[in-house]
This record gives sequence, C-alpha cells and structure tokens, in this order.
Amino acid sequence: MEKLNLLILVIMPGVWSADWGVTFKSQCALRGTSVVMSCKYDYPVGHVVTSVKWSKAQRVSGLWKLFYLSSLPSPPGHFKYVGNYWSDCSLEINNVQHADEGQYFFSFSTTLNRWTSKTYAHLFVRELTTVVQPSTVTEGDNVSLTCASGCSTPLDVVWFRDGEPVTNPVFQARREDAGRYYCAIPGQETVRSASVALNVQYAPKKVTLSMSPSGDVVKGSLVTLTCSSDANPPVTQSGYRLYKDRQFISSGLNHTISDVQPGHNGLYHCQAWNNIGDFVNSTEVHLDVQYGPVNISVSMNPPHIVGGSSVNLICNSTANPAADNYTWYKRTASSSSMVQVGSGQVMSIPSVEASHTGLYLCQARNLLGVDNSTEVLLAMKEDEHGSSSLPLIAGVAVSLLVTLVLALLLFWRKQTTHKEKKQTVFDLSERGSSSSATEDQSNSIYANFHMFPSTPLPVTSITPHSQRSSSGEHDDLMSYEDEVTYSTVTIKPRNPRHPRHIDNSSAPQDLWSEAGESDDSVIYVTLAKSS
Repeated sequence: MEKLNLLILVIMPGVWSADWGVTFKSQCALRGTSVVMSCKYDYPVGHVVTSVKWSKAQRVSGLWKLFYLSSLPSPPGHFKYVGNYWSDCSLEINNVQHADEGQYFFSFSTTLNRWTSKTYAHLFVRELTTVVQPSTVTEGDNVSLTCASGCSTPLDVVWFRDGEPVTNPVFQARREDAGRYYCAIPGQETVRSASVALNVQYAPKKVTLSMSPSGDVVKGSLVTLTCSSDANPPVTQSGYRLYKDRQFISSGLNHTISDVQPGHNGLYHCQAWNNIGDFVNSTEVHLDVQYGPVNISVSMNPPHIVGGSSVNLICNSTANPAADNYTWYKRTASSSSMVQVGSGQVMSIPSVEASHTGLYLCQARNLLGVDNSTEVLLAMKEDEHGSSSLPLIAGVAVSLLVTLVLALLLFWRKQTTHKEKKQTVFDLSERGSSSSATEDQSNSIYANFHMFPSTPLPVTSITPHSQRSSSGEHDDLMSYEDEVTYSTVTIKPRNPRHPRHIDNSSAPQDLWSEAGESDDSVIYVTLAKSS
C-alpha cells in the first residue's frame, strides 16, 4: 500500500496548497527594452495543470474586458511565456511599446478546474529623457547633462552628441559643443532618449569681407562688398559696419558702388557685432581701381632757359597701371598741326636754339586709355648781361639826384649871400646909364662849369658879357675891373672817368641839372666894391 501512495505523488505534481492563488509583481519598462513580468501561482493538491494563458485588460465601450494576448495584434515573439506548468507563470515582453502598458491577468486550467487571477500585474512603459542644463549658454559657461527614465530603478546610461560619444556629462561649453544630445542604455543603444539641443552662443568669429568681382576693377564698373561672419546668434544687418581707410562708410551686410572712380581706391574692412562681446574686425581688402592717364602736365627743368643751355621736358600723369608710353609733339609755326618730336617720359634738348622755341605737349598712354597734356611754351630768356646793369644804372641815378639837390641848396645859399652883399656894391647908376647898370647887375654873377680831366685845368678868366656893349659902357666897366673878386667852389665828380664840359650859354636850370649829372666844378664870380 505504501508503494502505491508513493507512485501517486510522483504522477501528480503540483503545489501542496489548500487554495487557488496567483502572485504578481508590477514592472516599469523603457520603451524598446525587454521586460519579464514576474508571476507565481498555486492550486490544490491533486490537480494537474493542463494550460496557461495571459490576458490584458482593455476598455471597450466604457467597460473593461480581458483579451488573451494570443488574440492581440503583435509581432511574433513579442509576448513569450517563460514560466512552467506547476508554479512559475512569468511573462516576457520584448521591444516594449507604449501600447503594452496596462493591466495583465494570469489564468490556468487543471484536470479538475480552471482559475483566473483576481488581481493583476501593472506594466508601466517609460521613455528615456535627456535634460541639458542650461540648454542655451554663452561660450565658456558650464553645462550639465542628465538622463531620466521615470522608473525607480537606477539607470546606467551612455551619452551621444550628434551620434558621437560624449565622455563627460559635465563640461565647459565651447562653440563646437553645440549640437543635439541624447542618452542610451549601454549595449542597447537603440533604446535612447529623444535628442535635446545645446545652443552655445558666441561673438562673431572668422569675419571676412569679400569683393565682387574679385579681379581687376576698371573705372566706371560696379563693385559689391559683402561682409560675413561665424556667429551665434547670427549678425543682423545693423550689426555690420563698413569702413574705408578706417573711415565709416555704411552699415549693412552689402555695400554696392555702381560707378567706381579712382577716389574709391583704398583699404576696406568691416566690423561685425551680435550683442556678445565687442565689434570684431575683418581683414582688409584693397580696392584698386584701374583707369587711363589723367591730369597730364608738362614741367621744364630748368624753368628759365637761356640760348645754348640744356633743358628737360618732363611729362607727368596719373594712371593705374602707370602710363608706359609717352609721345612728344610740337606745334609748327606755319600751321596749327602738331609734329611728333620725341618719345619717353623725359625729352631732353642738350642745346636750346631759336628753332626749339614753340608750343609742346605730351601724350601719355596705358592699356586702358590715352590722353594729352595742355600745351606748354618753350621760350628762351634774353641775355642777362643787360639786365645786370640795371642795378648800376639805378645807383647812378640816385647819386645824381642827391648831387642835384646839394647843388640847388648851394645855389640858393649863394643867391641869398649875393643879395646881402649887393647893398655894399657901388652904385653903377653914377657911372653909366641905368640900362648898363641893370645889365651889369644881371650879369654880376658869372658861372663856368668844368669837368675835371685827369689833370686839373687852370681857372679860365671870365670876360663879362657887358664888354660886348657900347664903348662907353665898356670904359665904365673896365674902370671897375680891378674890383672884381673871383671865387671857386669845387665839387669832385663821383666818376672822373667820364668828363663832360657844359656850355656856358645854357640856362641855369640846365646848368644845375648838368652839374648834378656830371659832378663838374662850378666857378662863382662876384663883383664887390673894393675898400
């Protein structure tokens, strides 16, 4: 009998319990992961489990209903029973999705009965969540990365930025750290959080100024200058400034010159600013405007030309590129046509002659154009020997003027002295007619003017003009001849090399003038009554 009981125990496995029961454990799973819903069940002795099933409660028309997992639409292997037929009723769910969240029930059948659990296991489905703190920073600020799941179990995660691994979740932000960050489960990198952007703001860098067209710029063409930069936030229109030779021109991203002129030549640069830091300068760009020759002029060296000397005619012009061809022309005297007379920037005439005088012009040329100078007169200056004597003549004239003034002063003084002495002179009316006396008085002064020769001349006796009168008058005057007193005043001439004799018959004013000019000697004769 004992052997039979032992055989029964072996054939009828089960839980030695007096009641039916199922024990669950709720789970929290990350979307995309696999989870095992732990489960244990009991039943009375003598029962043999013949089938097991999991069901999920779903709400239909406001009522909860149980649906076997086998009847739910799901990919193969999504739900997998991993328990046994006597005590373990665990369920594995692969690639958990949000639709899997809910309440799960377990039921089983035995040879004698069937049982459905009165309670359920709850599956919570959560997502990995990345937190970037702060999400917008200025270059140099600290950044911290945090990964959250919503499940109570601690997480071991790895970090990625734009698909590249990140070793340190706490760092000091650089501009290259900007991007999208997410966390993932190690070994299950497909189980990852949604990506979160890190915005790193920084001042403008790599500020550049470009010119279009970039090659040679010809006068009159159109040029556009464009400023660009690497900045976060990007530089706005008002954040750009353009300068020429460090002088402000305009603000804005672009600057267009529709008619380029030589005055636009210079060094250009732009500044960029985006409210972070200071203005940042670009490198300088040289705008080189090319044009044909302008402002052509001719200069002479020396400026004043004397016959027989040399002269250089120099052609000056402004051009870009510089003029590389110069031609000289001279206007002919017979017509208004021009004749080519030379080439090169400098035309030399080694010995100027009368045939070289005339109007000259030069023509300058480069690859972009040609233009002429104004005509310049080449004329010889007169010999300077004559002009050098002008100062000497002026000096002589001043000397003569001074001498004339002195002579006039002396004459006035003598006249005054003569009037004073005239009161003591004998009365000529007692010895001759009134006419003779009057004539004597008028001729009481005799003057001879002589220029000193190399050897002094003797004083010549002067015959009174009255001797050529009637004999009576002659006798009267001769009787007083012994009363004539001669006096001589000598003014030495400044230039004894040019003696000049003055005629005695000249008028007084002429005599004084001549005396002033020639500096001759003057002889005064005074008739005085003898004591």
